[in-house]
Amino acid sequence: MKPVYYIGIMSGTSLDGIDVVLADFSGPAPALHQTFFTPYDETLRAQLLALHQPGEDELNRSALLSNQLSHLYAGAVKSLLWQSNVAFDQVVAIGCHGQTVRHCPEAEKNYTIQLVNAALLAELTQITVVADFRSRDIAAGGQGAPLVPAFHQAIFKSAYASRAIVNIGGIANITSLQSDQPVIGFDCGPGNLLLDAWCLRHTGQAYDKNGDWAARGKVIPELLEKLLASQFFSLSPPKSTGRDFFNIEWLEGYLSGGEAAVDVQATLLQLTAITIADSIHRDCQTAKEVYICGGGAHNKLLIERIREALPDRKVSLTDELGVAADWVEAYAFAWLAQQAILAMPINLSAVTGAKGERILGAIYPA
Repeated sequence: MKPVYYIGIMSGTSLDGIDVVLADFSGPAPALHQTFFTPYDETLRAQLLALHQPGEDELNRSALLSNQLSHLYAGAVKSLLWQSNVAFDQVVAIGCHGQTVRHCPEAEKNYTIQLVNAALLAELTQITVVADFRSRDIAAGGQGAPLVPAFHQAIFKSAYASRAIVNIGGIANITSLQSDQPVIGFDCGPGNLLLDAWCLRHTGQAYDKNGDWAARGKVIPELLEKLLASQFFSLSPPKSTGRDFFNIEWLEGYLSGGEAAVDVQATLLQLTAITIADSIHRDCQTAKEVYICGGGAHNKLLIERIREALPDRKVSLTDELGVAADWVEAYAFAWLAQQAILAMPINLSAVTGAKGERILGAIYPA
């Protein structure tokens, strides 16, 4: 059977770099054909992070960074295809999430911004590009996020077992796949975002490998209680969030100044573990299997704490279901691109809160 290739590009809230996958949708089940990762350098990361807050000359800076990202995306696509021995003209389309710098789905703002010059990316690759997946859902009254539950349903749902899929990126989100119920999904709180920011500030390292630094600290019960009292955690789905809410300034508002930095790290790790586990207990009650993906899957201490908080459930990685934890989101955007090209509505109104199903993504033909 002739391959039907799509490329997915994901650069997430963690701001670590670009995940790119080549997927083949020709068979009865999708197949992940090749993967590629390219990291952001510190200058680009700092420039993108700065755009999460109001600042001088934002429009110009955003446009320039969109162009720069598009060149990086195109370079990553070239490397991916070279490694795959697949020609550019064999690819139907690229699904590109873009780099989120603002996510404000609340009614008084009602917008989301992902940086990419999709027209330029189409020009550089001569491949059709699908981008701006979130805006149509927000226009229809939804949160515009999370978008991956529909993909989780297509790839991971079982007829025999109820499952929860947990993506731990900068923000953590959960998809509930109950065998006899509609899919639900939602952001449950910070994933790696606060952990990485605090680690960078106090150790100079971009992330806490395996949770080793957090393991040397002690959870501060009073601080954890204050953080957990944040209104977001008590909201019922649909709900989504991002750096606009959870950021280092948010954390500092709860600190007295006398805490040991390593103890704050231990508390932040516990915050992520507890908010994930609490969300599963409350909103995914029948899920007996929990599969984790995203960068947080590599934090051994975090996975251990999640297992401790969910003793009556199996907790594993999506690798066990056939998709390595690092590549689930990029794979999802290859699939989302295919759905857009096929004119298939794939937002789940029960997930995002939109008025109904919509076709997501703006298409830039090659």
